[in-house]
Formats: sequence, C-alpha cells, structure tokens
Amino acid sequence: MNTLKTAKLLIIVMFLGVYQTGCSQTKQENKLEKQVENMQYNELTPFEEYVIINKGTERPWSGEYVNTKDDGTYTCKRCGAELYKSDDKFDSHCGWPSFDDEIDGAVKRVPDADGMRTEIVCANCGAHLGHVFEGEGFTAKNTRHCVNSVSLNFVSEEQQKAEKTKTTSKAIFAGGCFWGVEYYMEKQPGVKSVVSGYTGGKTKNPSYEEVCSGRTGHIEAVEIEYDPSVVSYEELAKLFFEIHDPTQVNRQGPDVGEQYQSVVFYMNDEQKEITEKLIGQLEANGYKVATKVLKASTFYPAEAYHQDYYDRKGSTPYCHGYTKRF
Repeated sequence: MNTLKTAKLLIIVMFLGVYQTGCSQTKQENKLEKQVENMQYNELTPFEEYVIINKGTERPWSGEYVNTKDDGTYTCKRCGAELYKSDDKFDSHCGWPSFDDEIDGAVKRVPDADGMRTEIVCANCGAHLGHVFEGEGFTAKNTRHCVNSVSLNFVSEEQQKAEKTKTTSKAIFAGGCFWGVEYYMEKQPGVKSVVSGYTGGKTKNPSYEEVCSGRTGHIEAVEIEYDPSVVSYEELAKLFFEIHDPTQVNRQGPDVGEQYQSVVFYMNDEQKEITEKLIGQLEANGYKVATKVLKASTFYPAEAYHQDYYDRKGSTPYCHGYTKRF
C-alpha cells in the first residue's frame, strides 16, 4: 500500500515538474517571439519568405552562393547579422553552400520539426538558414552547415574595406515628440539617417507605453547619422535649437511629460563644448534655456510605427516649427 502511494506521489511530482518546465519554456519562447516581432527587417520576396519564414528549401545547385569562393562575410538576408566567414566555407558537392563553422554566437541550433535533423537559424532574428550535420568527415571540424543561398547576403572583403573608409558621425537630440525632430532633421543635407527612439533612462528595451508611464526615466530622442564633410555637428545643433522651443520644461507645445524634455546627449567632449557654446549664445540673446546637456547612453530605437511618421502620414509636425535663433 505504501509503495503504491509513493509511486503515485512520484508520478504527480514528475508531472508538475514537466508542467512547470513547459510553462517556463513557453514563457521564454513567447518573450523571444515578442522581441523578434519588435525588430525591423529587410523586405523579402515571396520566395525568400518561403525559405526564411516558412522554412522551405531551395533546389540544389540553384543558389547564388553554391560555388562562391571570394573572401568576405555571409550575412542574414532578413536582419543583416553576420553569420559566416568565407574561410569556413568548403565544397561538399551537396548542392548548397557549406560551412564547417559559424561566427561565434551567430547561429542557433534547434530540433527540426521532422524529429530527426537539427535546424539552424539566425540567432538574432530566427530566420531559417538550413540544417547542420556532424560526423560526415568533410573537414577536420567534422561539421557541415548546409545553408540556403537565399537566406544569405554576401559582403566581399573589398566592400567591407570601402565601408570602413566612409566616415560618418552620430548625434542624439531630444526636443519633445521625436516625430517632429525627426521630420526636420531628415531634411538637412548631409544627414544619412534619423532614428526615433528612447534614451537616458534605466529600463532596457523600453516600449512606448513604458516610456509614457514615466517610470523608465527615458526621453523621446532621435539618433542622427550624418556626413561631417557635408554638415557639421554645430550646424545640426543650431538646427535642433531652432526647430523646438528650448525654454520649455518637461514639455513641447501640447505634449507634456518628462519624456518630452529638451536634452542634448553628447558623444564626446567636442559635442559637449559646441552645445554649451550655443546655449551661451542663446542665453546672451535673452533666452532662458532649459535644455540639459548629458552624456550619451544606450539608445533604444522606437517601434516601427514611430519611424518616418510624418512622411508616411503625408502630414507636418503639430508642435515643431522653424524659428531662427542664431
């Protein structure tokens, strides 16, 4: 009798353990799925979606990179993350690009739905790459990543060197709702890109709702990448002070809240000195400047629906406008 009770007890404990583990895994999977959903990806063709999203397979020998032997790096077609180096590519005569190693941490292995093979996906965005096989003896590493060409892009060594010679700089400004600041900054010649986002707070990867709650410490800001040979940091900073009201505290027009503060987040001492010089000029001209000057910290891009807001809507800012102040 006691033995029977003990057995029943063990079964219950095992069930609860499996249930709790399952719940924990489900929560982690849901969290990963949410993170993946929030990321911005490259646009895919229907066939690319078939392979990368729906885990299809391209026909053998049909892929662009089956016989590529150039030096360079293979990146994820979906998110652009670096996955494989050309030094690890080899010819397995299987009809798909083969690699015996990946860039550290770039590729994730998961059990395939067929219950037999091991699928490989991009660790950054979950894009389907192909499958990995071991014990075939092709190379000393005894591993073959069998990858769909359509899941990859290739960046040659020459392209990488050319990219490194391109000099761009970054600036971060916060002047109320990021939609309006982004709108005007994007129209400045020499500006390569403007990203709306959050910075200055303590919460990692905050959502718009969390920032609006006032509990994250983050401020709505824009991160600008620009070509200093075309436009200087001082010109951008002057524009910043002229497209919003730097005298307002914790607001900008009808938008009220600490997330709408006026702040310049400097990247280096030069940016700090330029900003402080401009604030001094404004104050000398009678402006009671409320703009804070803070050292830049981690910048978190905002959700996709916040990017290029006015251009997508075909409208203009309601709380930002140009006023000459210098």
